[in-house]
Amino acid sequence: MKTASSSHGLHTASLCTPYLLLVPLGLLAVLLVLPSLGSSNARSDGLGVLCGGAASAGYSVSSGADEVNVNGSSGSGPEEFSLLVGVLTMPSRRERRDIVRMAYALQPPAPRARVDVRFVFCNVTDPVDAALVAVEARRHGDILVLNCTENMNDGKTHAYLSTVPRIFSSSPYDYVMKTDDDTYLRVAALAEELRGKPREDVYLGHGFAVGDDPMPFMHGMGYVVSWDVASWVSENEEILRHNDTHGPEDLLVGKWLNIGGKGRNRYSLKPRMYDLDWFMDNFRPDTVAVHMLKDNKRWAAAFRYFNVTAGIEPSAGLYHLP
Repeated sequence: MKTASSSHGLHTASLCTPYLLLVPLGLLAVLLVLPSLGSSNARSDGLGVLCGGAASAGYSVSSGADEVNVNGSSGSGPEEFSLLVGVLTMPSRRERRDIVRMAYALQPPAPRARVDVRFVFCNVTDPVDAALVAVEARRHGDILVLNCTENMNDGKTHAYLSTVPRIFSSSPYDYVMKTDDDTYLRVAALAEELRGKPREDVYLGHGFAVGDDPMPFMHGMGYVVSWDVASWVSENEEILRHNDTHGPEDLLVGKWLNIGGKGRNRYSLKPRMYDLDWFMDNFRPDTVAVHMLKDNKRWAAAFRYFNVTAGIEPSAGLYHLP
């Protein structure tokens, strides 16, 4: 995994550390000139902050022309499309984020595609979390802080989809993905699925069938929308006017798009996107994403199955990896 060169992480670096450290002291509004943060589904007009650091400006799992990835893979042509992967997580899940970072770092690149990975929080209000996340953001540059109260089904996904088109308005992506921190995403496999797809009006994931509708919404483990769809969500006042951000987030996203006639190019990657079962024995070799990796044992099982550690050389005389 290489360090991305996006200027967004760099130009906000000086803001992110005080932003995270001083939230408990009530100085965030002064530092960033933000309005009240009281509503969890408040409009995100410029209120998200992409936290970058001097050491790096976020992670990219990609392989562009004439580039060499840290895994040794070289580029095989010009960039065909770009994808932002937003991993929704919580500030206290530091160990999980370290595991997920390694999961991306040890993957082969996605040829001819730029895939940037960001961890997505709402406002960090706990003083301990604020201090530690500030250091993490400074070191990794892959954290996006939204203006909302931390939640799962109370508007966070809407805040994410609303914020991204504003933060990256000067350099939009072709696609935006929402996924969870208990999902192992195989980036190259997803990129291959996206390569031949349209660049507009796309809604892709693990589709659910309800009645006669084969795909009214995509499973919350991870789904992709094209940039125009994310922009539509960001600009759609009706969603907020009807207070339609509270409830199961994956079902609600499908509801918004269905009512608005958006995301008409729908693609279900089921069964290549799936939940890991109780016995951890239903991995597939053609996996795009596997969900329900709720603990380290399940992540270890995924790493073993997909040979994530196969190329790691043991340190002489110190340890041995089976």
